[in-house]
Order: sequence, then structure tokens, then C-alpha cells
Amino acid sequence: MNIGLAAHDSKKKLMQNFCIAYRGILAKNALFATGTTGRLIEEAANLQIHKYLVGHLGGSQQLGAQIEHNEIDLVIFLRDPLRPKSHEPDVNSIVRLCDEHNIPLATNLATAELLIKSLDRGDLDWREMYK
Repeated sequence: MNIGLAAHDSKKKLMQNFCIAYRGILAKNALFATGTTGRLIEEAANLQIHKYLVGHLGGSQQLGAQIEHNEIDLVIFLRDPLRPKSHEPDVNSIVRLCDEHNIPLATNLATAELLIKSLDRGDLDWREMYK
């Protein structure tokens, strides 16, 4: 499975901790992340990540393009709904694309944990047939 990862600045540490906690599951999949988030995950969890550009410099659009081409199976975008900064990636475009293309999406830790455990159980294997 191809997993897209992104996080607003205030959620990057949470994303690192999530990836450390679920390293065993994540390591079995192809990981794609916006630039800074990807670098931080690599450093913290020692996972191999295909890094896009920094989110506000085009990384979010690169993730969106892969979603549009049905090349991403699951997206975890930890967002800060209370303090988004103007330079951070726009989560709304990713949410819209995931909705349009039937891609499972988590925007908070609780949903991210549900999706990653579902992935490990094989509950998302339908994505292979969907492609």
C-alpha cells in the first residue's frame, strides 16, 4: 500500500511519535510525505520515505496529484484546526481529493490509529481491487 503522510507544524512531533509507535506496520508499505514531515519521520523512526517538496512549496500538490491518479491508498494528514498558518499546506484540497477518489483519510490521531490497525489486519485490501 502507498501511504501519504503530512502534518501541520504543531502536529509534526505527534506524527513522529505515531510513526515510531507504528513503525512495524509502516515499514511494510511505501511511504510518501511532504518535505519537512518526511525528513522528521525519517530521523525519528528510521523509515524510508519518498519526500515531496515542502508542503507550501508544492508538496501538497504533489500528494494531491498522486491521489488523483489513484496512486495513494491511505492518507494521514495531522492538522491543527485551531492554529493553521498561512504557509502550511491546505488540508481542504487533500480532503476533497480523498473524498472524490474514495481514499481513506485521517486528520487526527484517533482516526490515524484506526486506519493503521485496519491496514495491518488487511481491512484495506479492497484498495488493490479498486485500482
